[in-house]
Amino acid sequence: MGAQLRVYKQKIASAQTTKKITKAMELIAASRIQKALGRVNASGPYERAVTRAVSAVSTYSNVDHPLTREPEQVRRSAIVIFSSDRGLAGAFNSQIIREGLELAELVRSRGSEPVFYLIGRKAVGYFQFRRVAHVQDWVGDTDSPHFHTAEEIGRVLVEAFDKGGADGGVDEIHLVFNKFVSMMTQAPESVRLLPLEVVEPDDHESATAFPIFEFEPDGVEVLDALLPIYIQSRIFNALLQSAASKHAATQKAMKSASDNADKLITDYTRLRNNARQAEITQQIAEIVGGADALASGK
Repeated sequence: MGAQLRVYKQKIASAQTTKKITKAMELIAASRIQKALGRVNASGPYERAVTRAVSAVSTYSNVDHPLTREPEQVRRSAIVIFSSDRGLAGAFNSQIIREGLELAELVRSRGSEPVFYLIGRKAVGYFQFRRVAHVQDWVGDTDSPHFHTAEEIGRVLVEAFDKGGADGGVDEIHLVFNKFVSMMTQAPESVRLLPLEVVEPDDHESATAFPIFEFEPDGVEVLDALLPIYIQSRIFNALLQSAASKHAATQKAMKSASDNADKLITDYTRLRNNARQAEITQQIAEIVGGADALASGK
């Protein structure tokens, strides 16, 4: 019985130590998520304004630009997967990697070869472990992304797109990232970045959905100036969405771990009390039995 009590005490102490760690990580994630959400909300209006400007130029200038032109044949498709550098975030990384692989299967079914670009150590580790080739990766800047990372990613992707699938580049680019919906929900999302999809307004919508623009200089030069900014802003917004989603997923996972530690402590405490009561009962029975034996021997 004494050995059993020691085992339960050790398990209770271990669960209490684990709870301290998970509770601290939960609080750290909670403090970081507010800053991450602030950055997402701050980048949203700029990203939407740039997207609207690019759509307006593409719609009203009738420019045949390389970044907006649909290829005759899609030979290679770039899939950019946004994961995190650290784990302990529940299904955050596994669901986004699964979403990227499902998109790759869809791309293959259309007769195109998927080409992977990876962001975050978790995606890199997954692909290396399964020996799946990828073109380039970026690690170390997922918790609090910087704009220069988005600039570098955008430059690499645009260079690959300019080369084209026939010359070892790509014919289209997809972004796969976790979109922050709420503190409890982070939904994987796939967005085609290039070629740029221009959404025309429906007939029933107001004809003033876009203002009437006059371009000076011409539309091609305006698009040349706007499209790099558009690509960088979309990638940066995806980085920020992924970072906010990761912190929310970490907070949720660590809260669940703390709750599980509480349950373990309660269960082991009950088992320890039962073992202690059984030991006391056994000792009392032995004392009573010894007393009866002495009384009967007289």
